[in-house]
Amino acid sequence: MRIGIYPGTFDPLTLGHIDIIRRGAKLVDRLIIGLSTNPSKTAMFSLEERRQQVEAEVAKLAEDIQVVTFDGLLVHFAAEQNASMIIRGLRAVSDFEYEYQMAGMNQQLDDEVETVFLMADVALQPIASRLVKEIARFGGCIDKFVTPEIARLVGDRVQKVATADQSS
Repeated sequence: MRIGIYPGTFDPLTLGHIDIIRRGAKLVDRLIIGLSTNPSKTAMFSLEERRQQVEAEVAKLAEDIQVVTFDGLLVHFAAEQNASMIIRGLRAVSDFEYEYQMAGMNQQLDDEVETVFLMADVALQPIASRLVKEIARFGGCIDKFVTPEIARLVGDRVQKVATADQSS
């Protein structure tokens, strides 16, 4: 059985992520969404909230897809899951430079796990979770970038933070 890992923070999950999930699932018998934290990023949603969001969205796909949280090195997580492939999405040349370096380091740590790059759909290339959050915080419409449910959750979170800031 070919098992692949698509790792990320998915804060929030975007249509670009869903595109890579859908396409990546066709390459493997089982796709595991490896949901993690990134200390260099400020998360809008907790790890558990993101897990629930991703699970709800991937349940709509007819593929063998699991969502598993992890904390630590990706190659260790891949070994724990018996995965032979890491799937990464690329939007731009700047993504490639970073991902190429990470793939090289992962190969040095475990040469049994291959990294496969999937180019983002042209219409989805500009989408980045960081930008989606920024647009939402400034009152912009994010409907073109996320599912309706994720848009609602992001809007609710932005409103909650704004209300808390006003009462401080």
